[in-house]
Amino acid sequence: MKLEKEFFLRDTNIVAKELLGKVLVRKIGDKVLKARIVETESYLGIEDKAAHSYGGRRAKRTETLFLEGGICYVYFTYGMYNLLNIVTEEKNNPRAVLIRGVEILSEKNEFSKNRYKENFENLNNYKKTNITNGPGKLTMAMKIDREFDKKTITSEELYIEDDGFNGFNIISAKRVGIDYAEEWKDALLRFYIEGNKNVSVR
Repeated sequence: MKLEKEFFLRDTNIVAKELLGKVLVRKIGDKVLKARIVETESYLGIEDKAAHSYGGRRAKRTETLFLEGGICYVYFTYGMYNLLNIVTEEKNNPRAVLIRGVEILSEKNEFSKNRYKENFENLNNYKKTNITNGPGKLTMAMKIDREFDKKTITSEELYIEDDGFNGFNIISAKRVGIDYAEEWKDALLRFYIEGNKNVSVR
C-alpha cells in the first residue's frame, strides 16, 4: 500500500520512526527498484541547530523545507552526493526526515550497476554491504537526484509503500556529521532498525 500525503503531515519524530520498515520504491523505465528503509534522521526546523532551516533561514535551496509535508527535499553535498529528505508537518514549519540507510529488496544488479557499474555477483563482500548503507550511497544506487526536489513522494517514479513488515526494535541515537550543532549534536534524533547491516553507523 502506497503511503499517502497525510502520513507525512504529522510529528516529525513519529514519521521518522514509522518510516522504518517501509519500502522506498524507485521506478526507472521497466525496472522497479525496492529497498527497505532501515535508518532515518529527524531535523526539527527553526529551533534545531543542525537543520538547514535553523532560525527560520530561507534561501533558494531551502525553500522546499517550508512547503507542506509529503514533498521531497533533495540537496547536493560534499560536491558528490544527493541526499533525500522528506518534508513533514504543516506548511511553513520547515522540518524533514533524512532517509539515511536502506536494505535492497529487488533488482540487486541495478542497484549495483548504478553504484559501482558492476553486476552484484561480481562485487566483493565489502562492496556488497556498502551499496546503500548511507544517505549519499542510496541515492546514487537508486538514481535519486536534484530533479526530485520539490516533487511529491507519492509520484509514480518515487514513492514509499507499507508491505506490513514489523516486529523489529528501534534504536535511538545521535545524528551523524553534525558536530557544529552545539547542544543539538547530542539529541537522539537518529533512528534505526536494531541489527540491520545496512545501517550506516551502529
